[in-house]
Amino acid sequence: MTGVDRSIPPVTIRIGGEKLTRGSGGVHGHVNPCNGQVDAEIPLAGAQEIDAAVQTAHQAFQSWRKVKPAERQRLLMKLADLIEANAEEFRRRGVLDNGTAISSTAIAPRIAVDWTRYYAGWADKIEGQTTSTLAPDGELSYTLAQPYGVIGIIITWNGPLISLAMKIPAALAAGNTVVVKPSELTPFSGELFADLVAQAGIPDGVVNILPGDASAGAALVAHPLVKKVTFTGGPATARKILTACAETMKPTVLELGGKSANIVFDDADLDTACFLGTFTSVGVMAGQGCAFPTRMLVQDTIYDEICQRVAAIAKNIVIGDPFDPNTGSGPLINEAALTRVLGMIERAKADGARLIAGGSRLEGELANGYFVEPTVFADVDPDSELAQTEVFGPVLSIIPFHDDDDAIRIANNSKYGLSGYVHTTSLRRALYFAEELETGEVLVNGVLNLGVWRPFGGFGISGLGKEGGRAGFEEMLRVKGVGIRVAEGIPVFG
Repeated sequence: MTGVDRSIPPVTIRIGGEKLTRGSGGVHGHVNPCNGQVDAEIPLAGAQEIDAAVQTAHQAFQSWRKVKPAERQRLLMKLADLIEANAEEFRRRGVLDNGTAISSTAIAPRIAVDWTRYYAGWADKIEGQTTSTLAPDGELSYTLAQPYGVIGIIITWNGPLISLAMKIPAALAAGNTVVVKPSELTPFSGELFADLVAQAGIPDGVVNILPGDASAGAALVAHPLVKKVTFTGGPATARKILTACAETMKPTVLELGGKSANIVFDDADLDTACFLGTFTSVGVMAGQGCAFPTRMLVQDTIYDEICQRVAAIAKNIVIGDPFDPNTGSGPLINEAALTRVLGMIERAKADGARLIAGGSRLEGELANGYFVEPTVFADVDPDSELAQTEVFGPVLSIIPFHDDDDAIRIANNSKYGLSGYVHTTSLRRALYFAEELETGEVLVNGVLNLGVWRPFGGFGISGLGKEGGRAGFEEMLRVKGVGIRVAEGIPVFG
């Protein structure tokens, strides 16, 4: 396409007010997943820069924690306004980061603005509880909800702007400072976010953003001045984080993977169920999302019809240049992801699943990129690899069920427990499934993910802790109990 700005912005390591163009972690060659070519050199933070950033954040915390809540709120509202004003540039950088189609990147700035404004609103609502007994040996007791200090933040590559907004505003509103390690695979959105933090007037050192690899993340997690870690990524890395944090009992929030069931009953709005269930699993972000509904459980009375509908929708998703507004889906993040996804597709065929759409790497003009057709399998065994393992690519499994009990049994047959989706016109059934599904959230009849007012976070190997809602704010505070003896005739303070 002509007339499209494909220019690559520079990336730096941000510590306090400094912008470093080199780091002790070396350099990462950022690869454009549309053509497999290196398009930028990204400076990587090493242990030296991580230590400097944590020390800087620790010093900034001494003053930031004392900033009046109304002022923290004002600064975060200003940041939200700036994100909104730069929405088009964030959309562009979303494409540059990982090849997400620009038709899908519009959602990221909107979500980021919502999350930032929501948590700005919590800054002046930190409150405690009081109890008292005024008998002869009475006491007054109350609680203090206080910030931790430096929060270590590690985000993944599939939605960098959304991840930044899900973590940073809540931490800052509570009075914490942060050191953020974005993935070296997707550094461009974080660079703009750091610019806007400075423009908003948030003091230097409160937010530090340092691209780095796994060793930088390990240094951040292990640093003694980091008082809590919040991580978005996969279970394998999360286990390493938990092991490192166990030494000092450092608390964590872990937002991990999923294998979410999308349960479609024969009384559902089938147009909505089929379109959302297909496009949000094999279209949006090329299926590279943790909460996507990648297991479609379909009542046997409508099974054949749904398979036909879903296959038709998948085949009509346009794949190609992510800067083209007509493109519905872009490439996978890198060659390793391409190899992994294609391998799972081949094994699913061998396991007896029926391929009804896609299944191949794209050729022709897209042959050098990491493009895979939107792929749909029917008649998938609920115990098979395809039904049990997160693909993180454009692959959807369709599984038949007979009745409510059968659907619940299949849906809960998973190590994951992030999201659950239900399509039905029966309120009784919707309420019943909301109770019975072993997931961190249940979304009925097309409700979308990441409403900031709802807690988000899974069960099982989908993670620990919550982001979103009041629960997400409370993750950024620790509670201290205080008791004062007030018995008559006894000196209160000695």
